[in-house]
Amino acid sequence: MRGRTRATAALAVCAAGVALTATGCGGGGGGSGAGVVRASWGDPQSPLEPANTNEVQGGKVLTMIFRGLKEYDPKTGEARNMLAEKIDSADQQTFTITLKDGWTFSNGEKITAKSFVDAWNYASVVGNKQKNASFFQDIEGYDKVHPAAGSATAKTLSGLVVKDDRTFTVKLRTKFSTWPDTLGYAAYAPLPRAFYDDHANWLKKPVGNGPYMIDSYTKGSSMRLSRWEGYPGEDKAQNAGVELRVYTDNNTAYTDLQAGNIDLVDDIPSAQLKNVKNDLGDRYINQPAGIIQTVVFPMYDPNWSRAGMEKVRRGLSMAINRDQITEQIYQKTRTPATDWTSPVLGEKGGYKAGLCGDACTYNPGEAKKLIQEAGGLPGGKVTITSNVDTGSHRVWMDAVCNSVNNALGNDKACTVNPVGTFADFRNQVSEQRVAGLFRSGWQMDYPLAQNFLQPLYYTGASSNYGKFSDAQFDKLVDEANTESDTEKAIGKFQDAEKILAEQMPAIPLWYQNGSAGYSESIGDVELNSFSVPVYERITVK
Repeated sequence: MRGRTRATAALAVCAAGVALTATGCGGGGGGSGAGVVRASWGDPQSPLEPANTNEVQGGKVLTMIFRGLKEYDPKTGEARNMLAEKIDSADQQTFTITLKDGWTFSNGEKITAKSFVDAWNYASVVGNKQKNASFFQDIEGYDKVHPAAGSATAKTLSGLVVKDDRTFTVKLRTKFSTWPDTLGYAAYAPLPRAFYDDHANWLKKPVGNGPYMIDSYTKGSSMRLSRWEGYPGEDKAQNAGVELRVYTDNNTAYTDLQAGNIDLVDDIPSAQLKNVKNDLGDRYINQPAGIIQTVVFPMYDPNWSRAGMEKVRRGLSMAINRDQITEQIYQKTRTPATDWTSPVLGEKGGYKAGLCGDACTYNPGEAKKLIQEAGGLPGGKVTITSNVDTGSHRVWMDAVCNSVNNALGNDKACTVNPVGTFADFRNQVSEQRVAGLFRSGWQMDYPLAQNFLQPLYYTGASSNYGKFSDAQFDKLVDEANTESDTEKAIGKFQDAEKILAEQMPAIPLWYQNGSAGYSESIGDVELNSFSVPVYERITVK
């Protein structure tokens, strides 16, 4: 396998008929930044629609083929204008958005205000079944296009109005001072007419407006993307394209990296963390990221949601020895979580250590006591479910269960339910087919505490797969969103976290660093604050 050089890999891509540039088909020589980056990947759960993708693997591709009104600085996470020339508001409730001129989709279609308004309306309408529909719930008229029950009574959001080709207005149902900072999330991307005119074909080969174009995708094998030569943005791709190769075992991906068969792995296996620095030297990246790992309780199951079960849920959290797991398994590339957000946010973004309180502190004696007081585990046992094809999840699940079993003095109290692929796992979670606890790794969409709380725990929210619902939590989030004073808004979000500490609908495990390793064939590799490689900046030697 070591015999596969960078040049032969590029030739193989060209032989497959991928529409790359001539420099890309010339291999990796010359140090000009041309050539194709070969990176590890996992199949996304669903076809790549911006408003229907809320998982990491699909999200990686969306960041390559789409650009929205805002973008997030790769180093700081700060929101800054991209397609938006300006976003103005006199009252923090009605916003006037003016687009930059000169932007098109990769098929040549001009991007206008209607490109955004039509996309947002499509995302919102209940019949279109878009997973990220709730990201538009703050816009006036959402209750008509996406009612909590029954059919829609409108087809468009009354709060969206096109003024001219470059201008549209957005009226929110309440004040939301930081709303513009959310607009770098892929769900808010514009869409071309082809999306609506021939939806089935568009899904086979999505057309966007980012630095890359999708050339081909074979499920279970790879996706190939090429640089869009006509891309009008300043962040043009510095390579000829990216080949995303599907791996069902990140150990295999790491072995291929060492053998020179792949250029980039952004999921270092836990088993290799002791060796990775020696193996890769400066080509190993380990940095804080806006990611938290939790395990979620199925609150849709009466066995877990009945009155008094909050004691069991809190007890299970206290039975997990986070310090030992993060140190021994993850070599301190994870940090025990003490709240439901991320330290990457900092105080200005709403992070405050310790909001989980005693419930996130290892205390096996108190854990056993709480669980016994509430009548014990439902059916006398608990399972933890996760995919095991990425993220070394089987290792930590075993460790968590061992910790729980030791605390309860019962080696069969907690067992692991491994699922072979990420896509299958996501489908089981989405369809509420998981009976016990399940993993929920959350990678922030934008750097605000609101993004760690509302999508995951607000009633009916897009990623609230455990179906937790608490009226006071919802009220505090609503009040925080409408608060124009940042400090007061942060205080409301932190009060909402205190409710999570009391109810424990999900157990915070640890904050995760972004980690990656790359070959000598590429350079200028970096991870953004979301732990996603900045593909367009990578050069091929």
